[in-house]
Amino acid sequence: MPDHATDKAKKDQDKALDEALQESFPGSDPVSLTQPAPSKPDADSKRKDKKKG
Repeated sequence: MPDHATDKAKKDQDKALDEALQESFPGSDPVSLTQPAPSKPDADSKRKDKKKG
């Protein structure tokens, strides 16, 4: 028996991807649902900002 919560989550995810694709067309980079971890230089700049404030 299908899980309705899982089906709804999948449909919501598909809809979000479709909207992102439409808004980014034409684009050279693929749409991603995940945000990459900050790079080491990004992390360093965040620490410097905290020391200033």
